[in-house]
Amino acid sequence: MLTIRLTRRGSNKRPDYRVVVTEKSAPRDGRFVEIVGHYHPKCNPAQVILNMDRIQYWLSKGAQPSDTVRRLIDNAAASKTSESSS
Repeated sequence: MLTIRLTRRGSNKRPDYRVVVTEKSAPRDGRFVEIVGHYHPKCNPAQVILNMDRIQYWLSKGAQPSDTVRRLIDNAAASKTSESSS
């Protein structure tokens, strides 16, 4: 089963994450199928870069997002709708 989750990059106390599609049984920082975004929590405000087309593709193929990635996707979708209504 495929999952969409975060993999940690960066150095000590300076985390940087990639949003990746990977096998559920793979280790956190192990092999992945595709990078579909980035998450930089130390920026103020936190910077989230998601390729929504590819995320929708993988969701349509049955990939399950982790709780954190689901929250990031929901926040990105909400901010996109608020931008288009302004």
